[in-house]
This record gives sequence, C-alpha cells and structure tokens, in this order.
Amino acid sequence: MKIVVIALVALLLLGGGGAGAYFYFKQPAEAASGAAGEHAEGAKAKSKGGHAGTSAFVQLDPLLLPIIGKNGVTQSVSMVIVIETPDEASKAMVVSLAPRLKDAFIQDMYGVLSQETMVRGGVIQVTALKNRLHKVSNKVLGEGMAKDVLLQVVQQKPM
Repeated sequence: MKIVVIALVALLLLGGGGAGAYFYFKQPAEAASGAAGEHAEGAKAKSKGGHAGTSAFVQLDPLLLPIIGKNGVTQSVSMVIVIETPDEASKAMVVSLAPRLKDAFIQDMYGVLSQETMVRGGVIQVTALKNRLHKVSNKVLGEGMAKDVLLQVVQQKPM
C-alpha cells in the first residue's frame, strides 16, 4: 500500500511539474510569435503605402590605420565598417564600389586620426569618426546611397 501512495504522489509531482513547465515555456513562445506577427503586419502595411523599412547592409573588409603623433606612429586603429543602404539595388552598387570607398576612407582618415577633434586623451571620438565616414560615403556613392555608416568594431593598439 505504501508503494502505491508513493507512486501516486510521485506521479502527481511529475505531472504538476510538467504542466507548470509547459505553461511557463509556452507563454514566451506565444509572445515572440505575436511580436513577429505584428512586425510582419507592420512591414506589409508599410510596403503597401507607408515607408518600407527595407534597408540592406554591406560589411566592408577591416581597415587598419595609423595614428601619427609628433614622434611617429603612436597607435594603430582597426575598424570594421558596415554601410546601411536604402534597398538591395543600392547594396549592389555599394558592393561594386567597395574598393573605391575603402580607398577614400583611408585617404581621408590617414592624417585626420591624429587631430584633437578625432582623438581626445588617446581615445577615438566615435561620433566624429562616424560623421566623417558618412560624409566620405556620400561623396563616393552619391547622396542618399548610404543611409548610415555603422561601426561594428573599433580597436586601438598602442605602438
């Protein structure tokens, strides 16, 4: 008789735990699918007549640049830059012009990184860097082809 009672209690505990886990883990999944459904509906509505959020992204190869001080190279900086484009056609153009764009970035940044507006206390001012890269992008690609310039990685290494 004791074994039957123990087995019944164990069965109730396992069943209750299983039901609790089911309801606990089921709710976040529903919330996630609801949010995705709302996002999909919003995207459909935007594509019909609103502003479509169809950005495309192009990640460029890493750039390595020196920071030059009074006594020569003081640091090296490596950056991974991503260009946000308004659509897939613009993305294809950015991909085809990527070598020209990287060249323009290197030419523009080569001596500029040592100026006080770009580096304060040995640390790169990311906002100023992004603004400058965006200007260069617009110059090479044309206005509106680069919605934004995103910095994925910025690393400074003292020499």
